[in-house]
Amino acid sequence: MSGETELHILLRSLNPTVHDHRFVFTHIPKGHSVDWSKIQPLGMFQEREGTTLILEQHIAQAHALHYETIFACITLQIHSSLNAVGLTAAISHALATENIPANVIAAYHHDHIFVPEIKTVRAIEILKDLSNRS
Repeated sequence: MSGETELHILLRSLNPTVHDHRFVFTHIPKGHSVDWSKIQPLGMFQEREGTTLILEQHIAQAHALHYETIFACITLQIHSSLNAVGLTAAISHALATENIPANVIAAYHHDHIFVPEIKTVRAIEILKDLSNRS
């Protein structure tokens, strides 16, 4: 598997960037149908209760899908391995000390952190500080 596995290198090279769009997490109950071509989720996860979707806020609004919080997506530009150990814990801990929720999704090349939109600026500061201290 490709990507960096050494925690000290990962932390030193975080390079967090914020997406331009705002995102929401919503839920489609089991048994309900959805026109996926119109919704185009950024991410989805099947659970026994139904499907969790990560969508751009405007798409959720256009389809009258319920959500509670608006999130910013922060992408760590370092190519992290899915076998790396400790990155999610280090990031979550750093953000938790400032009372910032972190919904972390590891994709093949990068880790993506969804934080409440109102805490985006502080989250970026914390992540940059974590990287500079490593």
